[in-house]
This record gives sequence, structure tokens and C-alpha cells, in this order.
Amino acid sequence: MSFSNISFILNKPQLSENIGACARAMKNFNFSNLVIINPKPSFPNDKIYATSVGAKEIIKNAKLYNKFEDSLENFDYLIATSSRFRNKNIKHINLNELKKIDFKKQIGFIFGSEASGLSNYEISYANCTMSIPSNEKFKSLNLSHSLILVCQSIFSLLYKKKINYNKSNKIKKGSKKQIQVMMDQCLKNLDKINFFNPREKKSIMLENLRNIFYRMELSEKEIRILSSVFASLAKKKVD
Repeated sequence: MSFSNISFILNKPQLSENIGACARAMKNFNFSNLVIINPKPSFPNDKIYATSVGAKEIIKNAKLYNKFEDSLENFDYLIATSSRFRNKNIKHINLNELKKIDFKKQIGFIFGSEASGLSNYEISYANCTMSIPSNEKFKSLNLSHSLILVCQSIFSLLYKKKINYNKSNKIKKGSKKQIQVMMDQCLKNLDKINFFNPREKKSIMLENLRNIFYRMELSEKEIRILSSVFASLAKKKVD
């Protein structure tokens, strides 16, 4: 599914750093449509570009408006983010209910200014309001923090491809034979320092050691390191 029909609307943002951080958060999760309405700092500026890091193209391509109403013309569904309860006849969802939204439509997420959030007037243009579950005694979130939470939540809904984290080809898994050679060396040197004491418990101790080493998926490099450690045991003088 395309991410191109989803936009993030920043209404009257006050800090350049937050605008840049929002752009960076959007790119982290494959979004590119940024709308800026009546920003307090000049837009764009060097500080915005600096904090956007690798997302400068999102800043360059952002749509800038002076009036709130003018920015909303091309959307099918608008979601106003707010941590405050509104005594209005408007549908309310929380972040966990984004799965109910039809993301095939042109969707806009509206974020208010850092100082005052969204007014009731601005929310009157939205189809619903949305809150992010948080500490009841401290609900206010930084603008870029709230936006990245929304981005990640939508991304997890839309991005269906399974992400596999494969080990590097340079890492070779140790064989059972290599583990056995390491174990033999370990046990031989443990015997030399009289580790298995009392002797009647040696068999169960050996069993536990085998469980540890054979359960671990050791690489060849890790086996070599452990073998060096165990070899050093032979140099310890027996009391």
C-alpha cells in the first residue's frame, strides 16, 4: 500500500528544531508529505535543515500555507491530535484505533503548536480527534515525539513486508565438533585446578556445562576466544 496519500500537518509550529525533527521522523517511517501552516520561525531556515538531518528533501517539498482553511482542501479525512478532552460532538479515537481508518483515502494528521495545541475552531474541521495513551498526570508530548509515535503506528499497519535481520555472512556458526574440542580442553584444565569438588558431583556439573555450551549458538570466533580463555586455566598453579 502506498504511503503517498498520508500527510502530516503542523499548525503554527513555534520551534525550528521541532519542524526539522518532524521531517526526520517522517522519513524514518517512509512518509514524505509535510504541510506547514503559519510557522513562527522563517521557513525554511538553516536550523530546520540541520535538525532534519537526512530528510532535507521533505523540508524542500513541504507545502506552506498562511491560513489553516486553505491547507485542508485536498483531504478526504482529517484527524486532529489532542491530549485534551473536547466537549464537542466529534468522534474520538486513540492511537491504538488507527486500524479503523481507511488509509486508501487522502488522510491528514493535524498537530497543534507546541504552546497551545489545537483550538476548538481548528478541530471543528476534523473528522475525529485522536489522543496518544500516556501518563494521566502528564499528557503533554513534544511535537516531534507525538508525530513519530503516530508515524510508527501507521507504518506498522501499512508495511506488511516481514523484516528479517540476518547475520553477516562473515559470521560462521561453530560446528558440534569444534564445541566438543573446546569442551574437552575446558574440562581437562578444570580437572587440573581441582574444580570438580566434591568429585561425586562431577557428572552433574559436566552435564550442566554441556547444556550451556551446546545450547549457545556459538560462532567459530567465539569458540576460539573461549578456547583461549580455557587454555589460560592450565597456567594457574594448583594449590
